[in-house]
Amino acid sequence: MTWLPLTDLLLEAHPERLVALEPNLHQPELRHRALSLAAALQARGAQRVALYLEDAGELAVALLGAWRAGVQVLLPADAQAQTRQRLATQVDLWLDSLDQFEAATALPGARLQLDACRLTLCTSGSSGEPKLIDKSLTQLANEVEALEQLWGANLGAATILGSVACQHIYGLLFRLLWPLCAGRPLYRRALPFPEDLQQASLAIARGSACVASEEDARREEARPWSLQAVNEQAEPLLNAAASSAVACAAPGFAWVASPALLKRMGDNLDWPALSRVKQVFSSGGALPAEAAQALHERLGQWPTEIYGSSETGGIGWRQGDTAWQPFRGVELSLDETGALRIVSPYLPAGHIEQSADAAEISADGRFVLRGRLDRIVKLEEKRISLPMLEQALISHDWVADARLGVVQEGRAFLGAVLALSPSGVYALRNQGRRTLTETLRRHLADHCEAIALPRRWRLLLELPYSSQGKLPQSQIDSLLTAPRPTRVEPVSAEERDGEWHLQLQVPLDLAHFTGHFPQTPVLPGVVQVDWAQQLARDLIAQLPPRFAGMEVLKFQQLVRPGDTLQLTLRFDAERGKLYFAYHNGDVPCSSGRILLEPSHG
Repeated sequence: MTWLPLTDLLLEAHPERLVALEPNLHQPELRHRALSLAAALQARGAQRVALYLEDAGELAVALLGAWRAGVQVLLPADAQAQTRQRLATQVDLWLDSLDQFEAATALPGARLQLDACRLTLCTSGSSGEPKLIDKSLTQLANEVEALEQLWGANLGAATILGSVACQHIYGLLFRLLWPLCAGRPLYRRALPFPEDLQQASLAIARGSACVASEEDARREEARPWSLQAVNEQAEPLLNAAASSAVACAAPGFAWVASPALLKRMGDNLDWPALSRVKQVFSSGGALPAEAAQALHERLGQWPTEIYGSSETGGIGWRQGDTAWQPFRGVELSLDETGALRIVSPYLPAGHIEQSADAAEISADGRFVLRGRLDRIVKLEEKRISLPMLEQALISHDWVADARLGVVQEGRAFLGAVLALSPSGVYALRNQGRRTLTETLRRHLADHCEAIALPRRWRLLLELPYSSQGKLPQSQIDSLLTAPRPTRVEPVSAEERDGEWHLQLQVPLDLAHFTGHFPQTPVLPGVVQVDWAQQLARDLIAQLPPRFAGMEVLKFQQLVRPGDTLQLTLRFDAERGKLYFAYHNGDVPCSSGRILLEPSHG
């Protein structure tokens, strides 16, 4: 494996260098396409281009091609219409496909200029407001070289798999730029679900083993053997086969993941096979200690947690320790409020970045984080640390995750958005919402004054982190100000032979559970009928608008908070009847026929 600096990725062709998988992309093709794109961009007079390409291989082509053309690159966080509109004045070209932008001729290969090549990242920050952060190639090159010095020997030729997008600094560095320079193949598609990550990991492991086995078999088939030769060569052959298998397995795979993914990796995965992973990286948010411990037990290694930001790049890392180790060249100090100040080779020269993260720095340079100072709020002149209260809530057996926010309705008060643990869901189903929230208030009363006790609660199965592990405060505030849900959104919907098959996750915090019943929440039958009709109207065209009655209505099994339901819908247009049936696994819950007719007049 040969290291190529970021500046030299387009300088010469390296036929043996595999860049990306699924489908394969080798460096000469990457180079030719990037140089062709560079010619096309120059021909169009582009000065500033936005790139949004979910395929990491395509993004590599576009990014290097734009830099070779002298074009400044902006990486938007998403490709939504409002994002395009907001950034319209920032760029003169938006690329989400390369099909129309590769010229027949190509620019010659050349070194990229460290200070001339620029990149702008878009990040929501903690408030949810978009921010534009400029980077030079110098900063990016410094960081990928530091990553290689730290972990390159351990990774070897591992294939890089990731759950995070390359549009953000963590994914850009770890999933794209670092593998490009190191010569490690990267998997083009992000893998946001544990099952996807497992499937790709095991396919890579099996693919390596199969290649070695097939080559060994062909060699041995072509070799003449005698019984004596078999006896004489048996032990060397076994040793050679073992060595070949080790060499074959050695490239392996590594994960670039978010805490949101790693927390969801449960017992249903093939952990003995996955334990061949070379290294697990986690960034974008705090990885809970229990999740890190579970990975250590299953994989035989601690995940490597990365602490940093879009502004600063990497600041520190740790493996199963409460203290963070600063990256090489990163100098840390504290301001008068106890917040970190950062000087780094990944920042512009001479710049000091002031963070809002409270910390303690020990004599050996390691540091411990103490929460964000910008998440300390005032209620009636009392200073309240939201992170401290969140940790207190998470310490209760019923809570898997928690985020707090301030609700401004007349007098300001706190609200809590909780992801319940399995025991918390059990308590909700068998003791009711009021008992659950009052129990948590009493638990929290040991950690704060009465004014800091949440007065509004929202209960979820998991918090809505992005694929990057981000959860802006604005999203928490929106959840707290929105009313409790009354409808359900399908997890999946599929039509087969004129019948729709839907999977539904019954919300824990459904408003219909209130009063029905206080200690044993049950989904009312009338709501099940209403859901069937409303979901059918979303999926089946030209349903008659008028409800005319019910037939053969049956309720056989209670539906409870958190249940996963299968709903089938079929409309008989000739008779004006909508057939519906709910199941919980193999158990029927309810069924019937809804009579529909055209509106009168």
